[in-house]
Amino acid sequence: MAVLNESDTRNLREAFQVATRSREEGNLPFGCVITDERGRVVIAQGNLALLPVRDPTAHAETVAAGKAARRYEPRVLANFTLYSSAEPCAMCAGAIYWAGIGRVVFGLTEHELRGLTGNHPDNPTMSLACREVFASGQRSIEVIGPVLVDEALKVFDAYWG
Repeated sequence: MAVLNESDTRNLREAFQVATRSREEGNLPFGCVITDERGRVVIAQGNLALLPVRDPTAHAETVAAGKAARRYEPRVLANFTLYSSAEPCAMCAGAIYWAGIGRVVFGLTEHELRGLTGNHPDNPTMSLACREVFASGQRSIEVIGPVLVDEALKVFDAYWG
């Protein structure tokens, strides 16, 4: 298990807070933040899959990666980090890859998430690690996770159960 530095810990906890707000606002309990090369949050994004309109592709990481790609050049994004409450799914990992974000830190694994969601129609979790998606690409993305799992689990506590 990787050891997080102070900035990583702070920013991952911010992603957990964004996920909690998403849940409180009626969306799925997922959130992420993207930080610049100095560790400053430049984008905070909750899940939008349920509200304002039902869009199952509006995962926090996909929406955030799109915003980042529109705001920053790929050479800049290569030094950015995306922190996520849960491991990015295959779709989100693809968006992170195509946006050019160079690093990902996450709390709960996709496998652990699938254990929580079961076959819930709002979150038909895939059993595919983001590392596998990134390994299929032509450039490297550093991945740290799972970390702070007990804190991540609190975000999802009793949501699907």
